[in-house]
Amino acid sequence: MDRDASASDEDDDLETLVPQSRAKPPSPSSRSRPRSRSPAAFHVSGLRAAVPSSAASLGRLLWTRRYLLLFVALPLVFLVLFVSLRGASSLRLPASIRLPSAASASNPAASRMREAELRALYLLRSQRSGLLGLFNRTAPSAPANTSSSTPVSLSDLRDALLSQININREIQAALLSAHRSGAGNVTEDGLDLDLPVAGCKRRELPYNRRTIEWNPKKDRFLFAICLSGQMSNHLICLEKHMFFAALLGRILVVPSPKVDYQYDRVLDINHINDCIGRKVVISYEEFAEKRKKMSIDQFICYAASPPCYLDEEHIKRLKGLGVSVGKIQAAWPEDVKLKEPKKRFVTDIMPKFTTDAEVLALGDLFYADVEEEWVMQPGGPLAHKCKTLIQPSRLIMLTAQRFVQTFLGGNYVALHFRRHGFLKFCNVKKESCFFPIPQAAECILRIVEKTNAPVIYLSTDAARSETNLLQSLVVFNDRQVPLVRRPEHHSSEKWDALLYRNHIGGDNQVEAMLDKTICALSNVFIGSSGSTFTYDILRLRRGWGSASHCDEYLCQGELPSFMAEQD
Repeated sequence: MDRDASASDEDDDLETLVPQSRAKPPSPSSRSRPRSRSPAAFHVSGLRAAVPSSAASLGRLLWTRRYLLLFVALPLVFLVLFVSLRGASSLRLPASIRLPSAASASNPAASRMREAELRALYLLRSQRSGLLGLFNRTAPSAPANTSSSTPVSLSDLRDALLSQININREIQAALLSAHRSGAGNVTEDGLDLDLPVAGCKRRELPYNRRTIEWNPKKDRFLFAICLSGQMSNHLICLEKHMFFAALLGRILVVPSPKVDYQYDRVLDINHINDCIGRKVVISYEEFAEKRKKMSIDQFICYAASPPCYLDEEHIKRLKGLGVSVGKIQAAWPEDVKLKEPKKRFVTDIMPKFTTDAEVLALGDLFYADVEEEWVMQPGGPLAHKCKTLIQPSRLIMLTAQRFVQTFLGGNYVALHFRRHGFLKFCNVKKESCFFPIPQAAECILRIVEKTNAPVIYLSTDAARSETNLLQSLVVFNDRQVPLVRRPEHHSSEKWDALLYRNHIGGDNQVEAMLDKTICALSNVFIGSSGSTFTYDILRLRRGWGSASHCDEYLCQGELPSFMAEQD
């Protein structure tokens, strides 16, 4: 950009700043001619005749001109001082505005700093020009015969604001680039800035999912066995059993509440069948009615060590139900204790688990790593007509919606703040996921700033001492952002009346699923890395289409500011 072009741009900007009624100076030829009284010929000479010749009026006019001149000159003076007093950086400038530096060869850091600042100044001018153009389009006194009189629609305003936010990000990237190693190759995507390019918009669901049809044979069953961890782990195990059942053409038998959780309290089993369009999942009680002989005909373990992830206590419970367990065999020498289980694919599964046995069991599949990208896609790997197959029961869904309407409203952040047992669990990992309360509060505030949410829903097992400290630190714009937790049941509050009317209120698993549902309905979700509770919330958000570009793990990409030694 040459100096003439730059001066021309500044003149254009100055004309934009001047009010539309400002007169232009007359040409030399017009000064010798008599003054025209035509309204169209509005010159400074006419203005002088119209304005009283008193010293006070003349002073006000001169003061107005000086004020405008000062208003325009100050930013330019500031920019000159800013460039002259600072160094430069590595972000690339257009060749026309890049200035040579005598110290570039001898001081690369100073050269990078100078280039970065020049790039930032160039972007600031672009941002100023864009904002002035937007301001003039909204000015009520704009002449009707100019393009600036075009009314600004809400969508145009949003697009303009997003454009200015993106320019602001580029300015930040320019100024930060000189403070990073190898700054010449730094891009905006490599910087952890405060706003993502897409904002906190909902993630779009994929148009074409990779799916498999679930067409089971009426007399072939897969007997689900889930033992690892708590309910969230069992739901992951159940989801993987559904995938295996579809691959093998079998009906899935949900475990009995006598050996596992009471799934019908938290899940809608009929919802799965309705979504698939046929009977693919049955309860243990329905399975027992169909079978005269209660037995697992073939037991092929996905995990060999420990065998099928079974223990003696669970085998005793199965036998207590009248279910006989045959010989247990392993498909391959898979050890569930491995930190990175071997990845498997459909081509591995089919030869190992295809059998003509009427009732097949595979043991616990929680640790099975099979077709991860396929299974993890929004909506899951199975062909169906719903958003997601495994979801909370209708009663829990309605209760969650009533809670949101009562306490949270349409714009809230949900936080799953896992603490119990996490200190030891996280500290043995390569990158610990257990953060001090003050650091966690800073990470939460960054999300609050992006979303401008008035409240945060808190799902946690933390002690009151920790949550009280966290609440005292979550302050944004001099206002404390409330951390809302579900209150204890009270008969005067009606948001949870459905649960108690149906005799499932107060159940631990029901309340856990209720927490997940409230988190899954939020605008933005902050999860705990390594938690299957968080994993299940993210699965629901992907399926329901409520996942946001701002969803993340707490303090994602950071390490704790302090770590204790191992015991």
